[in-house]
Amino acid sequence: MQTPTPSTAAAPAGALGADATLAAQAINAVKIYGRGDTIVRALDDVTVGFRKSQFTAIMGPSGSGKSTLMHCLAGLDKLTQGRIVIGSTDLSTLNDRGMTQLRRDRVGFVFQAFNLVPTLTAKENITLPLDLANRKADPGWLDSIIAALSLGPRLSHKPTELSGGQQQRVACARALATKPEIVFADEPTGNLDSRSSAEVLSFMRTSVRELGQTVVMVTHDPVSASYAERVVFLGDGRIVDEMDDPTAQKVLDYMKNVGA
Repeated sequence: MQTPTPSTAAAPAGALGADATLAAQAINAVKIYGRGDTIVRALDDVTVGFRKSQFTAIMGPSGSGKSTLMHCLAGLDKLTQGRIVIGSTDLSTLNDRGMTQLRRDRVGFVFQAFNLVPTLTAKENITLPLDLANRKADPGWLDSIIAALSLGPRLSHKPTELSGGQQQRVACARALATKPEIVFADEPTGNLDSRSSAEVLSFMRTSVRELGQTVVMVTHDPVSASYAERVVFLGDGRIVDEMDDPTAQKVLDYMKNVGA
């Protein structure tokens, strides 16, 4: 098995700060929950960057901090110490309104639960973030997303009339509708069968390669991770390794070797 490359977590403090090739980065990130005897250090001095137009998977055992890292990167949770930067914007400099605008306009989200509005059609769910922001959709961009996800025949259907895989593809289209700088996906195929999972993951990879999107995905599944160009491994709240050009077997072998 090819040895994973060293983690960027070894970079000195602030080393990533001026890198224009990064869509998002955590710098000396610390997240602590609880206090006293119940204290949990979910993130322990994490420094890592995510390059633009790249598909990165974050992996690690339960409790390793992978979802906490994603939630802090996406502005859904706040660090105890350290910095999160999206593009050139330090999230610690934003007030509540600024954070809301950033999440609405510059970040896309895909979660394990599809979170579609049941009373809206597929197309209305896709354009919902734009409607809430009083922004007009780019017809060409939307058409390219809908075509890539093969959703054209389903646009007038409500979520209850769609399969789980189709609902998640609608959620993916919604995440990309605003042309976000980065899309965060938290176990996006956790509720899907293998065929639907492959469809969603293939689109994520296509959105990176053909649409120039940046995707960061948390997953526990080596097969899902193999769709990414890079895997970042967490353990006990720290970045412990990386792997470029992963395959399902390489990821599985690595996880077996470290007991993940």
